[in-house]
Amino acid sequence: MKRVVFWACVSVLVACSTTAEHAGWIETWGAAPLPPSPALGPLPATPSFNNQTIRQILRVSVGGDRLRIRFTNEYGSKPLRIGAARVALVDATGTVQPGSERPVLFNGAPSVVIPPASPYVSDAVNLPVKSLSSLSLSIYLPQDTGPCTCHAVGMQSGFVSGTGDFTDKTFTPAQTIQSRAFVSGIEVESAASAKTIVVLGDSISDGVGSTPNANHRWPDLLAERLAAAHELAGWGVVNMGISGNRVLNDGAGQSALARFDRDVLAVPGVAYVIVFEGVNDLGLSFGHFEGPMAELFKKLAPADQATAAAMIAGYRQLIARAHASGVKILGATIAPYGGAGYYSPEGEAQRAAINNWIRTGKEFDGVLDFDAVLRDPQDATRMAMPLQAGDHLHGSDAGYAALAKSIDLSLFK
Repeated sequence: MKRVVFWACVSVLVACSTTAEHAGWIETWGAAPLPPSPALGPLPATPSFNNQTIRQILRVSVGGDRLRIRFTNEYGSKPLRIGAARVALVDATGTVQPGSERPVLFNGAPSVVIPPASPYVSDAVNLPVKSLSSLSLSIYLPQDTGPCTCHAVGMQSGFVSGTGDFTDKTFTPAQTIQSRAFVSGIEVESAASAKTIVVLGDSISDGVGSTPNANHRWPDLLAERLAAAHELAGWGVVNMGISGNRVLNDGAGQSALARFDRDVLAVPGVAYVIVFEGVNDLGLSFGHFEGPMAELFKKLAPADQATAAAMIAGYRQLIARAHASGVKILGATIAPYGGAGYYSPEGEAQRAAINNWIRTGKEFDGVLDFDAVLRDPQDATRMAMPLQAGDHLHGSDAGYAALAKSIDLSLFK
């Protein structure tokens, strides 16, 4: 009898050990969803789709043996029907790797209706994925979707078919889009040591100014550094940057304060968040608006200016909420924006005060001094010319590479 009890205990320990090695799901790719918007100045209205297939290319940060896809109808006003979905591994040219195509199922079925204002996580797909692999995701939308729950600035081409379901075949695109449509995350089943770093940012994190279809956003390049570092090779990076986003006010999506729970704390596996936001708060509060975006900027200007005191109070809210959930939070200094369309000396004074607090306040768990990385040695109010994309606001490929290279990986433990 003692022998039976002993082996039973050993069996339990082995089972527990196996469970610990495969602890669960972490997010490996993400794109924050946005509410539909009408055409605003040079910005087009949010698209709709009807009886069409959308094919999108998504590069994961960390790999795993199985994956799940988080679809989104979170800003939809009516049910969203997905008629079919299919995922496959693709090479650098977007060509499907033979034998890698898999149907995406929902509770065992090939189609699903997602209620309004809801996300929907797919069944697990048995498709081993290596770190930094690219996936093709095809979604057939058999009915009028209404304005899309999309991530507006994908920096990656998506392809829209003519009429019909092309999820399992090639097609000549009737339209090319840059949005991330109806998809907000990819999860992989990974080991117990795996963790996720979430980037909460604006267009600089979204990758505006980088080469499209090249994965040259700075969070992509950070993921490459982690993949090459043995002790951090199982860590994912999820980019929740939204172009135009602000800490304190809605406008381009919900504010960082409003979306923090969904876009950061609810991300599977999150252990760290990097906050790199604030320039839009300052520009829209204090800017002297000129150029083609002037009317749009005026519409978005807040009633209460984003002073340094107000911004610091906002950051403190994010810090408190992160710590309450056991998540470490790193603060990035606001990058220079002298020469941009909404720059002003008043906003620059607030930026200097905020950055001084980020550097010296010791309230964040760590500091990424992106201002120091990007600024012109001859003019601290501006980005260095080789590191900016020509608009004095966004980084170039070289600028984003410099940001990723500057991050001390020992901050992640």
